[in-house]
Amino acid sequence: MNKLHSPKLLKYRSLATEAPRRSITLIDAISLIVGLVIGAGIFETPALVAANTGTTNGVLWIWLIGGAVSLLGALCYAELATAYPHVGGNYYYLKRAFGQPLAVLFAWARMTVIQTGSIALLAFVMGDYASQLFPLGPASASIYAAITITLLTLINIIGIHQSKQTQNWLTAANILGLLLVIVLGLALSPAALPSPPAASTTGSWGLALVFVLLSYGGWNEAAYISAEIKTPQRNMVRSLLWGIGIITTLYLLLNLAYLRGLGVGGMAGSPAVAAELLRQVGGEAGATFISLLVVIATVGSINATIITGARSSFALGQDVSLFRFLGTWQPKPSSPTAAYLVQAGIALTLVGLGTYTRQGFETMVDYTAPIFWFFFLFSTLALIVLRFREPFRPRPFRVPLYPLIPLLFCIICGYLLYSSLVYTGIGSIVGVVVVLLGIPLIRQSQNPN
Repeated sequence: MNKLHSPKLLKYRSLATEAPRRSITLIDAISLIVGLVIGAGIFETPALVAANTGTTNGVLWIWLIGGAVSLLGALCYAELATAYPHVGGNYYYLKRAFGQPLAVLFAWARMTVIQTGSIALLAFVMGDYASQLFPLGPASASIYAAITITLLTLINIIGIHQSKQTQNWLTAANILGLLLVIVLGLALSPAALPSPPAASTTGSWGLALVFVLLSYGGWNEAAYISAEIKTPQRNMVRSLLWGIGIITTLYLLLNLAYLRGLGVGGMAGSPAVAAELLRQVGGEAGATFISLLVVIATVGSINATIITGARSSFALGQDVSLFRFLGTWQPKPSSPTAAYLVQAGIALTLVGLGTYTRQGFETMVDYTAPIFWFFFLFSTLALIVLRFREPFRPRPFRVPLYPLIPLLFCIICGYLLYSSLVYTGIGSIVGVVVVLLGIPLIRQSQNPN
């Protein structure tokens, strides 16, 4: 038998060329976006935002501004995702706009730093709160983190149907929990006594915006399901707009509840605003409820991050011979199995690193932030480049007020890149070094199709 037509080789080629199926509905996409964004951030950052704005109106305005900035970015991504629906998302945009080298470096960064670091970061937060409910010993947070990454990866390997159903249930439980916090905070919490503006050592609205946008981060991951969402020309835009609208509304209502129960001064001085608010209403049972809610929120974010992270690794495997095994799509479960396994392995390694440094959350923030904003900036620039380079490309959705909105969002990304370099430590240097290690891969990349 001719080796070129052997059953084993034909099977491999079939798996490698298997295309993702359009099985994600509008509701699934909205659930994914909301689940990606509403993780631990809204339970951690409100105190820092209050400390830097210092007034009640300032707190509400900065969260509203954060939603508006996210909307600007979503409009840019909506055009890219509808004009170029591809499983590689940002990887594909960078490839078409700037060529293979930058795209390959991005995919490497995403696989080794951005996405896997985010998974590990969220897993540490989940482990910290789960340990408040059921401690597992000195390394309890790390054990919970490793178990969660492993179980969610297995669910995603089984297939997109199981992973999206898991995501829908987690997102629904998260939203219901947040609504309960809002209702209890606004209706039952005793109104805080009038207090002077919060004492702030910096009084920096810019720094406050950094924390706010950290809490809004993740909506851009919707680009990686553009090849799997049904009717992408319509549902891609709808999912982004509905998702950010829901998130902004919840964030504003939560901060209203925090302000009513604690006041801006109480928020600024609280290490856990949600727990303190619920403790006023329900005692320690209220604080326990918040721990459970954070666990649900972070598990939902981890699952959504796992779903989108493997897609760019799959795209990398199709272009770089060294990672060709990542570019296989299993047809029956409809999942990039190899990409899931490699992603889980790297994330578990980073959990080990965070355990060793004993500063899991902080280490992962430093590790991921500068690289994330660097490539976010170039992904937005890709929109402008592709408008010039491919003017006749069908664009079902066009950014209004072009080029003002893309340029404004680029400026914001540049500022946040600068801020992430200024406010992070040794972890950011490690992240940059890991990305630079991917430069030799550029030579092995294949020519674009």
